[in-house]
Amino acid sequence: MSSRHEKEKGVNVQVLLRCRPFSDDELRNNAPQVVTCNEYQREVSVSQNIAGKHIDRNFMFDKSGPNGELPPGAGVIPRAVKQIFDNLEGQCAEYSVKVTFLELYNEEITDLLAPDEISKIALEEKQKKQLPLMEDGKGGVLVNQKMMKSTLIKDLYGEIERLKTEVYAAREKNGVYIPKERYYQEESERKAMGDQIEQMTVTMENHQKKTEELQGKYNDQVQQCCALSNKLDATQKDLDSTTKLLSNTEDELRLCKYSLKERDFIISEQKKAENALAHQACVLRADLEKSQKDNASLFLKIAREDKLNADNRSTVNTFTFDLTQQLNTISSSLVASVSRQKEHLQCVENICNSFLQIHDKAHVELKQKVSSSRALYVSHFEAVQNVVHLHKAGSNAALEELSALASCNSQSIEAFLAAEAVEVKSVFNDLHDILSSHQGEMAHLARELRQRFIASTEHLTSTSESIHGCVDKILEESKRLKCHATQVDEIQMKSIAEFRNSYEEQSKSEAEKLIADMTSLVSKCMLRQKEMVEAKLDSLKDSAIGNKIFLDGHVSTIDGITTDLKRKWQDSFTHADSSFKENADFSAAKHCRMELLMQRCGSSADTALTRWQTMQESLNGMGKQNSLAIDAHVRNMHYSNEQHDAEIESARELVEEDIKRNSDDIIQCFDGLSEQEKSSVSEVLSTSKEHSETIQNLLNDHSQQSACIEQHAIDTFGQKYADYEPTGMTPVRSEPDILGKETIESLRAVPMEALQEEFRENHPFESFHAKQVWPQVAPREPLSEIN
Repeated sequence: MSSRHEKEKGVNVQVLLRCRPFSDDELRNNAPQVVTCNEYQREVSVSQNIAGKHIDRNFMFDKSGPNGELPPGAGVIPRAVKQIFDNLEGQCAEYSVKVTFLELYNEEITDLLAPDEISKIALEEKQKKQLPLMEDGKGGVLVNQKMMKSTLIKDLYGEIERLKTEVYAAREKNGVYIPKERYYQEESERKAMGDQIEQMTVTMENHQKKTEELQGKYNDQVQQCCALSNKLDATQKDLDSTTKLLSNTEDELRLCKYSLKERDFIISEQKKAENALAHQACVLRADLEKSQKDNASLFLKIAREDKLNADNRSTVNTFTFDLTQQLNTISSSLVASVSRQKEHLQCVENICNSFLQIHDKAHVELKQKVSSSRALYVSHFEAVQNVVHLHKAGSNAALEELSALASCNSQSIEAFLAAEAVEVKSVFNDLHDILSSHQGEMAHLARELRQRFIASTEHLTSTSESIHGCVDKILEESKRLKCHATQVDEIQMKSIAEFRNSYEEQSKSEAEKLIADMTSLVSKCMLRQKEMVEAKLDSLKDSAIGNKIFLDGHVSTIDGITTDLKRKWQDSFTHADSSFKENADFSAAKHCRMELLMQRCGSSADTALTRWQTMQESLNGMGKQNSLAIDAHVRNMHYSNEQHDAEIESARELVEEDIKRNSDDIIQCFDGLSEQEKSSVSEVLSTSKEHSETIQNLLNDHSQQSACIEQHAIDTFGQKYADYEPTGMTPVRSEPDILGKETIESLRAVPMEALQEEFRENHPFESFHAKQVWPQVAPREPLSEIN
């Protein structure tokens, strides 16, 4: 059902139907069944040809039940017609009813009660004359046509772009004043239109031949209908004679029923008049008794209410006097409480002022002590700075002496290195033999590398030949696969064509045998089967074509891959061959270069060895002398640093004593200040405590007074003041319904002659006859689904 709802979302007109079961007449006549229900699968299937449109759909249902108040054979149309006739009979007017069943589907109107050809022609004329609003100026249909604003804007932009291209082409003036692309497109469209027209002419000729065949079949059916109409006329005559006899008997029965109904009407009117008189007398007696009781209860209630009002007035006066006294006492207590609070606040203000004065004085003293300690600290720091300057001067002198000693040491080392530079050459004589042996080993290594390069080249050549052979085999197999695919495709297409031809021949032969009795049924069945077979054959054909395309593409990709692989392998083989040759040349050149370097290294190593030994001994001696001089100089600097440390330590001790003394003074000052603050805070707390006690007393007094007032009000208005309580016997005021003379006279019994005349005026014999006669209803066609 989800797909059905999705389709119906885009449709503005929806038709809902109620399907009824077949009647007994339809079951006896074997009427064609349009709707079939499957209760197990809960499915409804529809299949019928209506106005040239074939319907074959399945619906799912989830509810079912009895039809209701009408008989099972009644559907939507009989119910509607019955309601129309009931309304017209209730109005007692003459009427005539005409019914037309129309179908609106795909912007076409179809008359369902007329033959196909007549309904289409008549409704096309009606649509052109009576529905001009469904057509625009060009004759196009506008029913259910809705355009979005964005779609219109998009169309306008497309039209503007097309006009721009035409203007640009006209400005160029190349002989054709439209764009070339558009000119080529229109030419291709004209050619396609010509081909379509030729195809349509061929199809029209085929349809004309089919129409002539159907016309012959239609003539045969008309002859059969004429024979059946003659039989129907004879049956109609017999039915008319029987109907006349039945109508005479019904007239006599109707006259008897009319007289009986007239007597019953007279008797009922007499009984109504008698019952109305008795009822009116009982009503008048009950009203009189009720009025007497109401008057007595009203007088008692008025006396009780006057007494209650006097008692309430005295109670209110005493309550006002007591309330005034209590309010005066509350006001006096509030005035006393306010005066006491003002005194407490004045005391708190004095304490705060004295605290501020003490705090300002302590602040000034603290500022003076801080300034004196600052000056003392500055003098001590100046003394420390002088000691540091002396230490700096001594360190600079020691460093100058150390730099002079280092310069003398470097000059002596340079002179020694210059003298011993000639003797270094003898050091590398021992290394010459070792380097010569290494040179022989390098030559042996180069020969081995050359042999391995040659072996790897031969192996690479054999590998490339085997790969070429494999690629050639893959190409041959792909060609064989392509040939096999073409053969299989030809065999499948041939089998599909043979099956289609054999099925068409067999279906034509079966249709010619059965077309005499069931033309419409067989044509629909064969058409449906043919469509199913054609759809299946088309799917098989499409799958075969798809397989062939897939195999062709696969073979082509394999060919491309093999050719590409072969080409890449040849390129890599040539590149590897050239790289092998280049590596061999490079190794030979590097071997020669290594021999030269080994010779040079041998000569250099001989000279460096002996020179290194003599240089090591001389440097050791010079290092011992320099270390002794530097040790002496460091001892002197260490002694001077110890003296400076002692001076700094003494200065630090003096500073610590001064700082300790000043800090003790500041701490004592703050201790005295904190004691004064504590005393002030204690006084403020005691004052605030007294104030809170005063407020609590005021609160207690006020609560007691308010409780007394509340209790007094409860006693006054809850116990002494009494409201009027109804007893439940208050009478309800009611206006007496006085009857007039005309009403009293109407209660009398009407004479028999007048009642007979009234009955005959309201119920004439002709209307009674019309209600009792049931019209003869011709059997109608069963209901069927339209859309």
